[in-house]
Amino acid sequence: MVSGIHHITAVTRKVQANVDFYAGFLGMRLVKQTAGYEDATQLHLFYGDAAGTPGSLLTFLTWEDGAPGRAGYGQISEISLSINPTSIGYWLTRAMSFGLSSEGPADEFGEPVLRLKDPDNIILKLAGAKKLASPAAWDGASIPVEHAVQRLRGATMLTEKPAESRTFLETHFGYRFQASRGTIDRLVSQSGDIIDVRDARGFWSGAPGTGTVDHVAFRAADEETLLSVRKALEATDASPTNMHDRKYFRSLYAREPGGTLVELATDKPGMTVDEEQAALGGKLFAPPEAITNLHDLKVMLPQFSMPGQPRVNYRELPFVHRFYTPPDPDGSVFVLLHGSGGNETTLMPLLNKVAPRATLLGVRGRATEEGFPRWYKRITPFSFDQNDIKTEAEAFAAFIEGAVKSYGLDPQKVVYVGYSNGANLLNSLLYLHPNLVHKAVLLRSMPVLSDYPHADLKGTDLLVISGKTDAYGKYASELEERLKSSGATVDSDVIAGGHDLGDADVPIIQKWLLQENR
Repeated sequence: MVSGIHHITAVTRKVQANVDFYAGFLGMRLVKQTAGYEDATQLHLFYGDAAGTPGSLLTFLTWEDGAPGRAGYGQISEISLSINPTSIGYWLTRAMSFGLSSEGPADEFGEPVLRLKDPDNIILKLAGAKKLASPAAWDGASIPVEHAVQRLRGATMLTEKPAESRTFLETHFGYRFQASRGTIDRLVSQSGDIIDVRDARGFWSGAPGTGTVDHVAFRAADEETLLSVRKALEATDASPTNMHDRKYFRSLYAREPGGTLVELATDKPGMTVDEEQAALGGKLFAPPEAITNLHDLKVMLPQFSMPGQPRVNYRELPFVHRFYTPPDPDGSVFVLLHGSGGNETTLMPLLNKVAPRATLLGVRGRATEEGFPRWYKRITPFSFDQNDIKTEAEAFAAFIEGAVKSYGLDPQKVVYVGYSNGANLLNSLLYLHPNLVHKAVLLRSMPVLSDYPHADLKGTDLLVISGKTDAYGKYASELEERLKSSGATVDSDVIAGGHDLGDADVPIIQKWLLQENR
């Protein structure tokens, strides 16, 4: 039997703001945190009631600093949560005390509704639904249990094909027509939740990205129901995907006629398959087929703090950046500059192996090539845009100045680590901004400036590691001699491999750091 909504999944740009809103302001329980099943480098958070009951789950894929999407037809435009109707006044007052704008209360199909926007501008409605309560309301937040969010009330679906969308939900997912108001048809399930099908002809189309809803998932009692619906969908033009094992449920996906992605998910095994109910949401889990191991994922995925806990307060600076703070930091800080096509997290696992107790500040280059990040534009594989190097070097220097002030860093103790394109920006910074970098590791680096200004690099300690079979490796000795002639202390080593990074780099960097710290 198919009955009602299992979960709704949206996309957030900033995990800390998301946690502060849903676990803090709304008081929902964080019941699961996993690496993404489609992309293990994306954090996936699940909020719900005390037991993570199907029907209470609101989940978020974290595209940290990702591009914003656009709500439009072919998407869910609003999410509705169920509260006690007498709690509307409490939530109106709470919103004002948090400095949040709200609309309402207004009457929607006979229910009082308060409209809010979350930090990603997703429209969220608190709906007073008398008969839609959770079997396990969460009382572990600062909100009195009588006012707690109970479960999902429903969602609004924007479609250019309202009749076909409505028929699809009625035929395959157990919804029935309840009432119409203007351009909205309200459908209700046997579980009591609702889908509002809104005629969106004349709207713009939806675009995926942060601040949008990815999909709505409906409930299947068991796998037999899942297979039955799959068979029925295959007889239509819905083109369902293959079955997926999401550990906490089995599922399949399809697009309804208006384009909205829908999922069908089984109630079991459920959120307690790998955590006791009392401990839900306390650990990070990785999909069994994830290429990256769990330890490395913990370093790469964005960290967050629960409301009331200490946290890194990020600042808006010229470059996208990410901190990793180990459980027992030793006070050392590494600033990481990735190579072409990497991002702010790419070097984090390697440097965590080098220095497990170090705080890592990964930074993303602002230039792009075929859509992938770089630090400056290149003309050919061995020639580079000189003006862009200087411009980006100046911007990075301003970023470091801001980071030092914002995050309380000691510039004399920061170690910079750059790989390839990132290392080349670093060796350029030594001459363009000679007082910025005092200690650095240059991995697979080469000189890229056509004209080098004079710079006194006395007191600058550098490690250059090149690859024996690297096509760029022949330029390493030229770089080393230039740095030495400018007064820098340069240690160098050559690994047996090529341009790629690997475990061979780790002991070389560790040995150099030990020497430098004597």
